[in-house]
Amino acid sequence: MVGAVSRMKKTAIRLVPLILLAALLQGCAGPRAVTGLASPTQSDARYLSTIPFLVATTRAASATPEPPYSRDRSLALNFSQVNVLVPAAHRPGSVETSSDIPDPARHFSARNLTPIADSKSFLSLLNARLAERPPSQREIFIFVHGYNNNFAEGLFRNAQIVHDYNISSVPLHFSWASAASFSGYLFDRDSALLARNGLAETIEIAARSNASGIVIVGHSMGSYVVMEALRTLALRGESRIFPRIRGVMLAAPDIDPDVFSSQVDDIPVLPQPFTVIVSRRDRALNISRRLTGGGHRIGSGFNIPLLQKKNVQVIDISDVDGGGHSGFASSGTLIKLLGSDRLLRRLMTDEDATANGKVAEAGQAVFENAALAIHLPVRILEGLSTGQSRPVLDGGNVSR
Repeated sequence: MVGAVSRMKKTAIRLVPLILLAALLQGCAGPRAVTGLASPTQSDARYLSTIPFLVATTRAASATPEPPYSRDRSLALNFSQVNVLVPAAHRPGSVETSSDIPDPARHFSARNLTPIADSKSFLSLLNARLAERPPSQREIFIFVHGYNNNFAEGLFRNAQIVHDYNISSVPLHFSWASAASFSGYLFDRDSALLARNGLAETIEIAARSNASGIVIVGHSMGSYVVMEALRTLALRGESRIFPRIRGVMLAAPDIDPDVFSSQVDDIPVLPQPFTVIVSRRDRALNISRRLTGGGHRIGSGFNIPLLQKKNVQVIDISDVDGGGHSGFASSGTLIKLLGSDRLLRRLMTDEDATANGKVAEAGQAVFENAALAIHLPVRILEGLSTGQSRPVLDGGNVSR
């Protein structure tokens, strides 16, 4: 009996930091962003730019325009189109939102959300958007948001990335049923898993379009959705889809290393280039590690050799602007480096096949001062040893 009481006390003591941490996070949770779709009509003369989005979501549609999609799950994909206004006062890296009526001069806001009836209509509209662009811009950019995001927050983060990084592809937003609550971590994990079929279907639709290729970016728990969707497509034998994917980037992926290895092993041909952004200073992933009771997450930067063996290139932003969980999108240094001279495209796609690191010569001076490290996949390192590939800067040095 004494031993059992002692074990209970020890268990309680171990749980105290997590309980206090959860209470702290819950206390810090402020008002959530709104889209502005239900706001009275107001002048939009002061907004900076408009970004038209196509939306595919596993959220259930709401009965009211705010929010247009809820935290509830939908087993069938819902489609829509919507315009996002970037505020006149926008600062690169920031997502300026409001929990009340957004002011287009100061806050991201949405306009003209229109439901799309079915996947056939969605594909037709996607092809129409592609046809409006010059051939060099006929890619599809799919962004998958992370944990603790409502519909507005995920959509506006996508808009911020598209705007700040000068992404010229047709933007497609994939929204899954996050509870948008710090205490909803387990609910979000289940929702992410359930969303894999929806994202797989979205990628399949994009692959049937007239696009020149598809680029996929997942953030945090959204990376888990991406990996599960790719695994689902592979297990279904959808081999024709993978050549259409010109690049995958996982930013701060909240994935257990063993799970990630299993996912990769189920995908015969991993889309290339495949890039993972990591940071040893990512506090959010450290919290995730403690909540799940496992080891460091893939995005924590402690499994780089594993990633290299899996033919994944790694961008380590630990020493870039604090190395935070959303650093890939909010870092002024990264935006300055990767948002110019199409460097982001060179990192994410095979556009410049002569430079295996996809880093343009024009950007090297900036790169050297960025405290940024790139670790190449084993397949490229082997090429370097035989003189078949060009090296990539690793904070000014070659990562071997």
